[in-house]
This record gives sequence, C-alpha cells and structure tokens, in this order.
Amino acid sequence: MTYDERLQHVSVLGAAGKMGSGILLLTALEMADLSLKPENKDKSFVLNAIDVSPAGLSGLMKYLRDQVRKAAEKKTVLLRQLYADRDDLIENYDIIDEYIFDVLNIVRPVTGIEAAYQSNLIFEAVSENKDLKVKLLSAIDKNNPNQPWYFTNTSSVPINLVEKEAGIEGRILGFHFYNPPAIQRLVELILTNNTTQEVVDFAHQYAKNLRKVVVLSNDIAGFIGNGHFMRDALHGIKEAEELAAENEFPLYKAIYMVNKVTQDYLVRPMGIFQLIDYVGVDVVKFILNVMDPFVEDEDLHSDLLDKLMLQGVTGGQLSSGAQKDGIFKYKSGRIVAVWDVHKQEYMDLEIFKEDCDEMLGELPDSQVFWKDTLRDKNKDARLATFFNDLKALDALGAAIAIDYGLRSKEIGLKLVNDQVAHTHNDVNTVMLTGFYHAYGPINDFFD
Repeated sequence: MTYDERLQHVSVLGAAGKMGSGILLLTALEMADLSLKPENKDKSFVLNAIDVSPAGLSGLMKYLRDQVRKAAEKKTVLLRQLYADRDDLIENYDIIDEYIFDVLNIVRPVTGIEAAYQSNLIFEAVSENKDLKVKLLSAIDKNNPNQPWYFTNTSSVPINLVEKEAGIEGRILGFHFYNPPAIQRLVELILTNNTTQEVVDFAHQYAKNLRKVVVLSNDIAGFIGNGHFMRDALHGIKEAEELAAENEFPLYKAIYMVNKVTQDYLVRPMGIFQLIDYVGVDVVKFILNVMDPFVEDEDLHSDLLDKLMLQGVTGGQLSSGAQKDGIFKYKSGRIVAVWDVHKQEYMDLEIFKEDCDEMLGELPDSQVFWKDTLRDKNKDARLATFFNDLKALDALGAAIAIDYGLRSKEIGLKLVNDQVAHTHNDVNTVMLTGFYHAYGPINDFFD
C-alpha cells in the first residue's frame, strides 16, 4: 500500500479534544492536498473524526473551518496550481472557499467507534489511560480486516504494553505531537521492538510532509519530553516546599518565588508552576502515576499535587485555549493570585509580591529576556554572560536558579544514561522545540 493509499481512509480517536483536533486538522489538510493531485482525482478520501461528545464534534467542525481558512490564505499560490483545471475558480476567495469545502468534505464526525473498522490508519488521542487505549484499539483490530496501523499520541504510556495487550504487534508506534499540534513543530517518535520498517518509513514521510521535527525516543514511560518535564516539576515543588520551611512563611509565597526564578532567572517562556497549570495539575499528577511504577531509583510523586486535586485545583485550558485558574489565578492571561493550600483560597499577588521580589534580590544588568532570544544569533554568548554574572551574585534568587539549572542538566544526562534518549542533542532538541526553552538543559552554563 502506497503512502497515498494508506491515507485514503483514516480515523482519529478523541478527535474533539485539544490534541485530537490538532491531529485531525493536520491530517485533513494532508489528505485534501493528496486528493487534489491529478493522479488521485478519482479516488475517495475519508477521515473519521471519532469522539464520544456530540457537542465536542460540533465545536470541532467550527474549529476546522476557521483553521482551514487560515491555512488556505497562507498557500493561495499552491492552491492555484492544485485547482489549475478549474476555470470557474477565478478570484483567490473562490479558491479558498473551494479548498475549505474540499477539506471539510473529507471529514466525517461520528460518535461510534465502528467508523474505524474500515480505516487503514488510526490516530489515537484519548486520555493517558493504558487500559482505555487497549480496549479501543483491540476492539477496532478485531473488527477491521485491513490490518490497520496505529499511531498513538500518548506522552507517557509505554507503547509495547499497548501493543502486546491489544494484540497489534508490529503495527503500532508512538507519534507524540506537542500541544498544540498545528503549531508545535516537534514530534517524539517511539518504536517498539516489533514495529515494522514499513510503518516507520510512513511515519517519517508523514512527519516530513507536515514539516515536523522528529526526535526518536526509546520506549520508556514518559519518553524524553515528560521524562524531563515531570522531574523538573517535582524539583520545582521540592524547592518551593524547602524555601517555605526554611523561611517559615506560607507555601504560596515560595511557589510565586520559584515560579519567578524559573521564568526570569532561567530565561524560560513561563515559570514551572505556570507550566503545570498550562498542562493541568490533574494531567501532571496522572502522568507521574503512569511513570512511577517503571522507575526503581526515584519516587515520582508529589503530596502537593494530591492536595491541590483534593481541593479542586486542576488548571488546564478552556476549549478557547484560555488558561483556567489553577495554582495561579489568571486575569487576561496574567497571574494575579496564588492558591493557598492551607486557607484554600487565592492570595492576591500584590499583597506579597514586593517583599518576595526583594528577598530574591536584583538580577544582573546583563539579564536576558526569553522573547529576545528567539531570533538572536548571539544568544549563547549573551546567555553565558548572564549566567556567569548570576553565579557571581550573593542573592537568594541566583542561588535557586543555579541549583535549578544544575538539576535540569542532571535530569537530561540521566535520560541519556538510562537510554530513554539516544543523545544529549536529542534531549536538548525536545526541550528547545517542544517546550520553547531558550537553551537545552544539557549545557555548561551553570557548572
């Protein structure tokens, strides 16, 4: 079966979710572009958008229409070539509207899994629950005569477990998009010992067509991305708890301070506790629970996350993409308060921010801002100067930052030593591309 033939009938499980909708969008665009090739004009292309939520599917179709229009507006020159035989399409807006119609015409929103019984390729983007994944994939495989291939978007569950329990040896791999899939360039590719070369070759071709950066991770729970992020988050929580205990002040103040250090001092797009909110406290806790049984030398657990969950503090995002309140309370995207686990209420940032900032100390004049690094050709030199100046400071914030940078490097090196990642560069690429860090964790800045 050729690449084009494999993509003639595809299903996405969990299509109305944030990850599923992005995967569906990218696949719909790829399938539509293939269908417009002269050699495919007489072939049918079907993409099943499968989700248990009818309301979610309704919202999905509106999302697709809006996003496809944006995609079409960016590639009108290509679309003119694809529609060169259509004399009735004259203006750009005619071509754009036709393309939107053709893309949406491929998509079939359905709530029943039976739609996947004829698919050649199935993307799975349901929750991080091994048993649910096994249940769905095994049900499809028993009823699908096409020996379909399965691309699971799991960010933590070992692929070999799903492969074995679902009885789909050799026909599954981990194809972990980063959030949001339509924007993020990184894909973690995870193979099992049985994954056939044919499946691997297709995965690389699909990723190339989507202009994704592929990093190969070994099939160890959490893989590279969450392997680093989860341990990084646990270190941030530990730092905050120790800071609060040593200074005998409430934990919410320490959370604010560690978050500020990890953003401003470490030159990251957001602080570690804000990142936990972005992913979702519930999701972080769940992923830690998935990973913990597979490590013998670490305890991947946080009592603080347990308390937050019991108190109903979950974070995450609304369907619009706006940040939900979690560890922090947000207003127009800005942090305005921090959750106090003892009083179980938000504490206004303005009440304690100035005192906490004073405790952390001043940043050096050579401070580097994350946004400024994005297109800075001299980024590494500026970062080296800043971190050297930071190490020379006798200040609390600087000390926390240096300790944090060293721990981040230690985590990265462990991922290579434990054979989760193949190389140091793979770890750095995942954090640079998937997490938008200004520099990789394996570096000499903090030594």
